[in-house]
Amino acid sequence: MNNDRRKVVLIGTGMVGMSFAYALVNQGGICNELVLVDVNKDKAMGEAMDLNHGLAFAKSNMKIYAGDYHDCKDADIIVIAAGVAQKEGETRLDLLQRNTEVFRSIITPVVKSGFDGIFLVATNPVDIMTRVTYELSRFGASRVIGTGTSLDTARLRYLLGDYFTVDPKNIHAYVIGEHGDSEFVPLSQVMLATKQVSEILADDRNDYNTEDMERIEEQVRTAAYKIIEAKRATYYGIGMAITRIVKAILGDENSVLTVSAKLRGEYDSKGVFIGVPCIIGRNGVKEVLELSLTEEEKEKFRSSAAILDESFEGLKL
Repeated sequence: MNNDRRKVVLIGTGMVGMSFAYALVNQGGICNELVLVDVNKDKAMGEAMDLNHGLAFAKSNMKIYAGDYHDCKDADIIVIAAGVAQKEGETRLDLLQRNTEVFRSIITPVVKSGFDGIFLVATNPVDIMTRVTYELSRFGASRVIGTGTSLDTARLRYLLGDYFTVDPKNIHAYVIGEHGDSEFVPLSQVMLATKQVSEILADDRNDYNTEDMERIEEQVRTAAYKIIEAKRATYYGIGMAITRIVKAILGDENSVLTVSAKLRGEYDSKGVFIGVPCIIGRNGVKEVLELSLTEEEKEKFRSSAAILDESFEGLKL
């Protein structure tokens, strides 16, 4: 990885991709070169111009321009936010198959360019598309990452912080599993600073209860549906989540983030890409952290992994 240059290529300049680009520019200091690639080259050029015109207000200088796949050769990270929308009457598997063909048209030229960095996938369904990227690229698993449940985890910590009237940064909790309907919160692992939340819930001296935890978990799981119902799409939150992951990689932070990573026996699963807490650094996934789940939580995880496996097996690669 070229640590001095810190070059990021964004493929897909839709709302998710550009929310990421906008967050990247405004946070400053994360990278100093951003390339925008899109099948609509005019749009990529227009987006680059628009961002460049605001650089005078940004925290640091960046080189931003519209490019092509040959620009991937010396990039550190390729962020993929491209994909197709579901058509009326189209099955989820049909959508997956079409997105797989889109990814084939992206990943083949990226790899041919000589790219030797890290793939970061944001396109939904992100766990399966991350696995597709892994299979098509033939990169090492540590260098193929999906945004996973990083945004879901942020939503959870925000809601728990509000519930307990505590800064969300002091809430230690994770959403794991599929980034979708089968994701869940392992309540046994939720902590307020160094205190187990399960202990707080069991204390009769306060009004906190398990039913409220279940309600918050449901709010996290259905958040995207409610946002889409209200404004037709979600993009700011995931854009910021992508930025956070990019920052952890380029800064070699060894931060723990819930990304979609390949399991090699952790959580009694192999081969599946799924949202789990991972240590993220310069070379991608440094380590998958295996939480000490209860038997009930283990069963929920196995069910979530099985759903992802079944969906992937239906694809034609």
